[in-house]
Amino acid sequence: MYDTKYSWNNQITSCIESYICSEGGNNSESASIRDGSDFTRTEGSNNLDVTQKYRHLWVQCENCYGLNYKKFLKSKMNICEQCGYHLKMSSSDRIDLSIDPGTWAPMDEDMVSLDPIEFHSEEEPYKDRIDSYQRKTGLTEAVQTGTGQLNGIPVAIGVMDFQFMGGSMGSVVGEKITRLIEYATNQCLPLILVCASGGARMQEGSLSLMQMAKISSALFDYQSNKNLFYVSILTSPTTGGVTASFGMLGDIIIAEPNAYIAFAGKRVIEQTLNKTLPEGSQSAEYLFHKGLFDPIVPRNLLKDILSELFHLHVFFPSNQNSIK
Repeated sequence: MYDTKYSWNNQITSCIESYICSEGGNNSESASIRDGSDFTRTEGSNNLDVTQKYRHLWVQCENCYGLNYKKFLKSKMNICEQCGYHLKMSSSDRIDLSIDPGTWAPMDEDMVSLDPIEFHSEEEPYKDRIDSYQRKTGLTEAVQTGTGQLNGIPVAIGVMDFQFMGGSMGSVVGEKITRLIEYATNQCLPLILVCASGGARMQEGSLSLMQMAKISSALFDYQSNKNLFYVSILTSPTTGGVTASFGMLGDIIIAEPNAYIAFAGKRVIEQTLNKTLPEGSQSAEYLFHKGLFDPIVPRNLLKDILSELFHLHVFFPSNQNSIK
């Protein structure tokens, strides 16, 4: 077992030296980096720790602890250059990845959560927390919904964002997804829902749990009554009420490599059952062999795979005037 902190600091030195050489950093900063004087915070020193001072330059892989330069990470689909691990993506980046440029039309962007049960917290009021995440992410809620084209095929798509309160599903998230499904039903569009969630939002109590039934009911009409085609995409993490409802209701269920997929977390299960879970038992690869979902598809192949699936289900580019 190697010392990840020591390895990371070595990578930091190399990355920052490369950055300053390539970006034209000033001589004093370069000299400071080369002699290491700016890299270690001594006890009682006011110098910033390097992981804080330069973290705007890179993203650390949670699998191999390797550093990925932020400037290029988006173009590489948030896949670690060193080990191929699929890092988390924001909903906006995933929309850019999935939807043809210039075709995205968002829906219900003005819907925001209030405080339906007047949730009390000594740490931070629920409404203040919502405001904080809105400023931090630039989103109004933990899901973006809308329509667009995927390789020319009109689709309805909802993408959850784990950066917004852990992708938790409250009443607004449930309402936005339900409206998207109803719109797709009326317009006979194929439906994609990208899951990334810690589950139902506790600050809204049973109202958040009701969203599971509401979305599932809308999907029943979409799939069974209208015979339309729904693809569920499970990314890391997909847990709780999302797993227990629309995450597992897809006509085709796709998982990303290495995705963490579960209903309850490992710690909760082990404390409840007083048993130790097998290592990796909540990973996409393990669950695939147990038959929980269909294919595991790498991110760089996902758009073409979806396009093929839609063609097989008689959805075609709009310029052919042959949409189902």
